[in-house]
Amino acid sequence: MGEFGRAHGLKGEVRLKSHTGAPQAIAGYRPLIAGDGQTFSLKSVRPAPGGAPDLLIAVVDRVTTREAAEALNRVQLFVERDKLPPPDEDDEFLLADLIGLSVQTEAGDVIGTVIDVPNYGGGDLLEIAPAHKGPTAFLPFTKAFVPVVDVAGKRIVAVPPDDLFEPAKSAPEDEA
Repeated sequence: MGEFGRAHGLKGEVRLKSHTGAPQAIAGYRPLIAGDGQTFSLKSVRPAPGGAPDLLIAVVDRVTTREAAEALNRVQLFVERDKLPPPDEDDEFLLADLIGLSVQTEAGDVIGTVIDVPNYGGGDLLEIAPAHKGPTAFLPFTKAFVPVVDVAGKRIVAVPPDDLFEPAKSAPEDEA
């Protein structure tokens, strides 16, 4: 759902990167749960300076000092599945629902299984474990590469590049 960032000010406010569709909606989810099981409740959120719509300043219940806010840096926040509304549209789904789905070509050949859906800042990626062992590969999660997502059928139809599972080639070194 989100991730706490660095402290903001002296009274316990903390930066918060929201992963919800409407960033400030994260304040309505209770409880927010950290990976270690600790729970948090947001008293209020407001946009952070700088204009990034997903960055907020949060007031967290029971966090009243800068030191307490600093201790939250990098804490990822989750919510129980039953607290989430169902997807609104046919092509909308929870990224967690993609993990474990079979990845097939348009011809029906199985190429692997989705093991993660990371986003390193350039958009969502499907991390795919190949059907025949070997290192995983990343496929951009766009309509061009992933035209069909069938959660009920437990499959994804992908149009992968031919070299999807090929090791990356190193750049040639400059000759001096």
